[in-house]
Amino acid sequence: MNQTIMTDGLMSIAEGDLHHDTEMPAGEAGDSLSKVHAILQRLLPAGRVSVYEAGGGAASYLPVALLERSDVTVVDIDPTQISNNAYAETRICGDVQTHHLPAESIDLVTSYNVIEHLPEVDAALERFAEAVRPGGLVLIGAPHPRSLSGLVTKHSPHWFHVWFYRHIRGNDRAGLPGEAPFPVHYHPLVLPGRLKAFMAARGFETVYERVYESPRFAEMRTRQRALATVVDGITSLVNGLLLNRVNLRHGDYHLVLRKRADARVAAE
Repeated sequence: MNQTIMTDGLMSIAEGDLHHDTEMPAGEAGDSLSKVHAILQRLLPAGRVSVYEAGGGAASYLPVALLERSDVTVVDIDPTQISNNAYAETRICGDVQTHHLPAESIDLVTSYNVIEHLPEVDAALERFAEAVRPGGLVLIGAPHPRSLSGLVTKHSPHWFHVWFYRHIRGNDRAGLPGEAPFPVHYHPLVLPGRLKAFMAARGFETVYERVYESPRFAEMRTRQRALATVVDGITSLVNGLLLNRVNLRHGDYHLVLRKRADARVAAE
């Protein structure tokens, strides 16, 4: 694939006229993301850091305080998302499953609401592992395939996802070029247990993991209270029938992985 690379001398985010940190997700998702932010600030080196946002598009889930001291590279396959990005120093229109950054050149790789869309998650994870320095971090935020929202998303047509975003989430631009929702694949490695095992074999340890209630539930309780009551009732009933071994409301997860100091991942 041909790749377009654009670099800019961007003004400080603190000046307020460029990209601001994405609005915090609702409910438990926001609580977990706040903890992720604190972990990243604590574990990343002081001073300037190199950040690779894989599939980052035009919005970042990193805190402004971290973005201000980061040299950010964004790779996204959607040219509209890349053209709309206003915070990354380097913007690359390319495929995160095949794009190679220099080996061990990155302090933090983030992939947020991306891997569920990839048909070759294993290839993308290999690229992430290669790019991270020993001691560096990988942040994965993704929907859980075995939740109610994951099952509905996986087994429903894309037009339904667009309808949900427009009429339940209130996003009138949903489905337009460069706008979510995007088609999903749900590769087996999207399951957090399998993802952790895959990365452990490549020298990564888990420093944070949380599966939490999908922010879609909190959004529905605010926007569509009647629908939320019905959905909450159904999920409570099904959870009870499953003896609470699975919580269908737990629709998303965060993983923060750290590359061991002795880990080396050979580039292909």
